[in-house]
Amino acid sequence: MIIKNELRPFWKRIFSFNWKFGLFLILIVCIPRFILVMNANASGNYSAIGMIMFISAIAPFVFLNKYGRKEIGITKPKKYNWLFIALVSGLIFSILLYFLGQSLYGNSYENWYQYIGKSYNIPTGIDARNKAILFTIMALTGMTFSPIGEELFFRGIVHASFAKSIGEKKASIVDSSAFAVTHISHFGLVFVNNQWKFYTFPAILWVTSIFLVSVLFFISKRRSGSLLGAMICHSAFNLGMIYCIFYLM
Repeated sequence: MIIKNELRPFWKRIFSFNWKFGLFLILIVCIPRFILVMNANASGNYSAIGMIMFISAIAPFVFLNKYGRKEIGITKPKKYNWLFIALVSGLIFSILLYFLGQSLYGNSYENWYQYIGKSYNIPTGIDARNKAILFTIMALTGMTFSPIGEELFFRGIVHASFAKSIGEKKASIVDSSAFAVTHISHFGLVFVNNQWKFYTFPAILWVTSIFLVSVLFFISKRRSGSLLGAMICHSAFNLGMIYCIFYLM
């Protein structure tokens, strides 16, 4: 019996495609990403984040052979109706998260969308036309780079490597936890008034929400039979978040 290996010949001499490999990926990508996002929050320069998304996106193509890429979900969807369900689900989740933040924290920086929104540098008093242009740019960026990069990485190569050792459901808990904790750098540990603060309870709510939406991304992938389902759900979530920041706050 021929045992197929997901890794390219060079890498299978060094790694086995299992939880150890998945943990290695999390450490070499998520720790630098966390630090870079924190630095960007302090400096206002987010250009380095694009590099991290690029590295996340190419990881499956660097490490995996054709069989491995198919195994992690880089394939055509099996259920196209789930792409629409993923789209609607992502939008709904982002809007519900907006209402939760507004009801608890209003326009303070303890509101996750309010804090994230400051990185968009929306000029005060911007007219409707220019606001629409800026929104379109931010929406297109948010709907492409992070959904593609993060889903290929978290729901793709990281999830599949853990699933090889502990099964699909437990692997989803692991990749969702890594995804959620990484997002503390986006909100939770915040840079406000030139000093660092940690908003304990808001951070707990934020991380829990990101964990849950991450599970939703996994469900979208599994039900659609392709990472495209996860990417569309993630893209819709980002679109909803950006719309809320631009037009509801």
